[in-house]
Amino acid sequence: MNFPFFIARRYLFSKKSTHAINVISAISVVGVAVATMALVVTLSVFNGFHDMVASFFTSFDPQLKIVPVQGKTMPSDDPVLAKIKALPQVEVAMETVEDQALAVYQGRQAMVTIKGVEDSFSQLTHINEILLGDGQFELKAADMFYGIPGIRLAEQLATGFTYEEPMQIYAPRREGQLNMANPMDGLVTDELYSPGVIFNVKQARYDKSYILTDIAFARRIFEQQGMVSALELRLKPGSNFESVKSEIKQIVGDKCYVRDRFEQQDDTFKIMKIEKLIAYIFLTFILMVACFNIIGSLSMLIIDKKDDVVTLRNLGASDKQITRIFLFEGRLISALGAIIGIILGLVLCWAQQTFGIVKLGSSSGSFIINAYPVSVHPEDILLVFLTVLIVGFLAVWYPVRYFSRRLLA
Repeated sequence: MNFPFFIARRYLFSKKSTHAINVISAISVVGVAVATMALVVTLSVFNGFHDMVASFFTSFDPQLKIVPVQGKTMPSDDPVLAKIKALPQVEVAMETVEDQALAVYQGRQAMVTIKGVEDSFSQLTHINEILLGDGQFELKAADMFYGIPGIRLAEQLATGFTYEEPMQIYAPRREGQLNMANPMDGLVTDELYSPGVIFNVKQARYDKSYILTDIAFARRIFEQQGMVSALELRLKPGSNFESVKSEIKQIVGDKCYVRDRFEQQDDTFKIMKIEKLIAYIFLTFILMVACFNIIGSLSMLIIDKKDDVVTLRNLGASDKQITRIFLFEGRLISALGAIIGIILGLVLCWAQQTFGIVKLGSSSGSFIINAYPVSVHPEDILLVFLTVLIVGFLAVWYPVRYFSRRLLA
């Protein structure tokens, strides 16, 4: 067995001549354990929010979305798009046209994003799971086009689940000059009718501004005949997602972007990652403060074991080995605190997942979920454990070497 480690382990659990040293050592372990537990719980809560937001986007966003690099649209008969549609791994390929317009209903108005889709949208996404109302997912009936608004937009326009009168949609013309004497000539006007449903993604980006309708309506209102804003894909079950994505990237080259669900919501997830990183940094600083207790414990231990050091030197132990004994002592305190903290953190995460102990608010229904979401990721647990060991080692390295030199001088 490693000689310095063996002695350090005995020093950690043996009774000291001064009881205060045992108390300070216990406080050091508790301090490291609490900081470690805070890291585990906090990172797991951020993971919970990340997974929850990702699940919401899954109901609306496609697996893969191909959008042009330049401009808002590209020709629907582009050979690149035809080649992508022909890939054997593609189960559903749907064209979309998307742009902004003005929606007016009974004197209320709002700037909206009109997203024109095909009937296969219900196969491409999980839209049917987030529909509210007595109707069903429909885009048109004969020459009448339906519009499905988000829940917050429906509240803003006061349409309810079913709007009795048609909703007026105004979009600027793409070509021609604006006649100030008659500004309405510069707008394309059309109407949308209610299919009796609205959608609820539980994300403001969609719920406050999006209206789903037929792609033919979107092409007409935006004067984009024969054009597409994006090609949205769903792959066949069992397909290698990353492999297909790479293949599509090779097909489109620098002509289009190929975005998965997370890249489609890049801004949202970047903010969440930054918040998680900042929380990790701040808690690491708190961990460093907790590790200063280890310095106090080790300094008193070095003084307490002064006679033992003389004995060890007489038995042939080198100064380097004696220094390593106290370094190992500090590492053992850090490791013990890390293990206890991780166990406590995992227990708290399990309790929050199972019982929802910490609530988001006192009023039921005020939030999307009632309690803070928690998701434990193994890589975060490993990161926390390594962080505690590294911080603990760095915190005790210089003080131990300093006190050892004074003691061995």
